Amino acid sequence: MNVVAFNGSPRKNGNTYHAIKVVAEELKKENIKVEIIQVGNKRIRGCIACYKCAKNKNEKCSINDEVNEWIQKIKESDGIILGSPVYFSGIAGTFKCFLDRAFLVASVNDGLFRHKVGAAVVADRRSGGVTTFDQLLHYLHYAEMIVPSSNYWNVIYGMNPGEVLKDEEGMQIMRILGKNIVWTLKLVENGKDKIINPEREAKIFTNFIR
Repeated sequence: MNVVAFNGSPRKNGNTYHAIKVVAEELKKENIKVEIIQVGNKRIRGCIACYKCAKNKNEKCSINDEVNEWIQKIKESDGIILGSPVYFSGIAGTFKCFLDRAFLVASVNDGLFRHKVGAAVVADRRSGGVTTFDQLLHYLHYAEMIVPSSNYWNVIYGMNPGEVLKDEEGMQIMRILGKNIVWTLKLVENGKDKIINPEREAKIFTNFIR
């Protein structure tokens, strides 16, 4: 099995990276491959609402950049980890641009990420971690992904790079999350060909203005 983790921080070895790495170590103990991709330092623009991904249904965003490669990596994986620092109580801007585009493409192309295992982690200096964590979960839930939990919200605290490693409770949260991701991946893998997936329903779109 393999998992792809996305680091939404512009800092290559910052606290978001360390949080992801703690989770990834638990997966590697069970011989699950983990690839960490840094998104936050790339030049990724936001969705332009052209909806060509829905019209063409070619599993691609009309903006031809790294996002299309990453969409295919998620499609080929068994699960994903989304990691973000906190920017004004929310997801880092570049990372959100990636998520908006990738998850829209997945949604309008027959649910590319459906029933994959998905988890989110947040590195925080002081506050805004829970709201950022909640925002990340919105993407996983919209895509009908299977979301394992830990023993608290998946937020770890620190300011300078590596400082999160001193957050004992945060470290435990990440370790337990990693173990629960492993457990969930194994459940899904062992359930294949034994339990029939529920039929996917076409998305119903309504408008509050009638």
